[in-house]
Amino acid sequence: MLSLVILGAALGRAQPLSLDTSRLKATNVTISTENLSGRDVVKVVKSSRVTEFDEATFAKITDTRLQNGTIEVKLMSRLRPDAPDFARGFIGVAFRINEDDTKFECIYLRPTNGRAEDQLRRNRSLQCFSFPDYKFERLRKEAPGVYETYADMGLGEWITVRIEVSGNKAKLFLNDGKQPALVVNDLKHGDASGAIGLWVDVGTEGLFSDLKIRED
Repeated sequence: MLSLVILGAALGRAQPLSLDTSRLKATNVTISTENLSGRDVVKVVKSSRVTEFDEATFAKITDTRLQNGTIEVKLMSRLRPDAPDFARGFIGVAFRINEDDTKFECIYLRPTNGRAEDQLRRNRSLQCFSFPDYKFERLRKEAPGVYETYADMGLGEWITVRIEVSGNKAKLFLNDGKQPALVVNDLKHGDASGAIGLWVDVGTEGLFSDLKIRED
């Protein structure tokens, strides 16, 4: 099971809940569990039917919504045996997902880029996009370097991701970092409320555990 902790501002304390696959909705992905080192984690794999990138490909948490607050999760990315050459282990968190999955924000990692010998690839280790109109290609073209940046990471490693969302701003923290690795000052869908999703893209087996949500 994937551990879920919701920290309500009014309650001032954590309320631990267990989250199994029955509380996840598959949106263009398959969802399963895998036992690693004696604990069950959620595995998410993108459907082969979806050939475009930066799409609605996530395990959506059906009974939790967030407008402003903090999302924290441990994730690990592995390349699938049939992964194409351009696969980067794409894995991340979608948030403020609307009811029909047609609008959301997403911040994701490209773990193979974090230690690449190519500096340009390193500079593209982290990415933010807004579905459907602001995918990585448009953002890279219109605002180079603003919505993606470098971070040290690798495949097959547990990485703690923390996203702080407030209004039209979001900050991404990795592991025990005191400073954000990525700062986004203009989320394209504004100050909306929506669901949270465990997001993956092509060629990736995404593993997720220890999800915590705090509402502000």
